[in-house]
Amino acid sequence: MSSFDRRTLLLMPLALAACGFEPVYAPGGSGSALDGKVEVSAPNTVESFLLVQNLERKLGRSATSGNDYKLDVVVSTVTRRASITTANETNRYTIDGNARYELKSDATGQVLASGRVTDFVGYSAAGSTVSTLADERDATERLMVILADQIVNRLYATPGLSA
Repeated sequence: MSSFDRRTLLLMPLALAACGFEPVYAPGGSGSALDGKVEVSAPNTVESFLLVQNLERKLGRSATSGNDYKLDVVVSTVTRRASITTANETNRYTIDGNARYELKSDATGQVLASGRVTDFVGYSAAGSTVSTLADERDATERLMVILADQIVNRLYATPGLSA
């Protein structure tokens, strides 16, 4: 390792500190500000149940009273044929997912963060009906994990959230 590489490595923490970098789970960071303090809206579909389940897994399940924040989420999915044979049989599907979120202060009702996240997953339809249904269910679960991760990452990056 050259001396230039070592100097760069040693100066990296100083550069990060100078740019306002703050670890999410450090004392007073946005991770500790949201941990167990966010009430996620009640699910009304299978997809929203899976999304809420993943959000609560990441943010911690809130107590029934004394929440600091309320997170409203609305999720929608669209299944599309992705691979079609010359005999017009579908071999592969994609599921496009879209989740809108809004984080509000429970005390004031002020919107602290809002946005929309999107992604997609695919699954095979080449097997039996049972395996195709299992693949679809697995793909939906994977998509909800991806969307929940994106929402949590954006919430952690929200300025002004601190414990």
